[in-house]
Amino acid sequence: MGQDMGCRIDLHMHSIFSDGCLLPSEIARRASVLGYEAIAITDHVDSSNLKNIITSIVSVSRDLNKETGLKVIPGVEITHPPISLIDDLAYEAKKLGAQLVVVHGETLAEPVRPQTNLTSINCAAVDVLAHPGLLTEEEARLAEQKGVYIELSAHPGHCLTNGHVAKLAMKTGAKLVLNTDFHQPEDFITQEQALRIALGAGLGQEEALKVIRDNPRELVHRASESD
Repeated sequence: MGQDMGCRIDLHMHSIFSDGCLLPSEIARRASVLGYEAIAITDHVDSSNLKNIITSIVSVSRDLNKETGLKVIPGVEITHPPISLIDDLAYEAKKLGAQLVVVHGETLAEPVRPQTNLTSINCAAVDVLAHPGLLTEEEARLAEQKGVYIELSAHPGHCLTNGHVAKLAMKTGAKLVLNTDFHQPEDFITQEQALRIALGAGLGQEEALKVIRDNPRELVHRASESD
């Protein structure tokens, strides 16, 4: 494939603080050994656990970032809340120290509340709309205007609409980022695999490289500015 793909960045990963099976430290260690540039720990939150999760993830991220190399970003994935709470949860997450706020979008695989996508995109504290399912053109255009990144997913079930999402992003200029929705060691992917997933979604080579290399770096830079 010939071009510089950069190092892998994954900005949607779950630890034992929600439904993942590894401690944040082990996720970071494995990612470091695999040559990753940056990761975000984005455990599932709602109003029941927001404060406790962020406090834990911010603390361990600070410890892990004392070592050189891998950048560990403390984040959250706001998951299945009532629509009316998305704004408050996202802003509170940032206030508590989350540097990356992901919202669990309207994937085909789970019964996410309608209007989750649109409400999340309209929230200035949201950085990434994860696995948005049957994203509308209106939502994609709004994401481009608001600076919300839309996720292509390597996760089974969540990847079912990657082609649809990629097509709308190319039409509207919305920025894409490719994540794994990591839960277990088998979910790690290489940068080569990420590129193939992006190409498989219908993106051209140049756009696919932006999705796996340039756009994630932009998000890492945004997160670092809030540190």
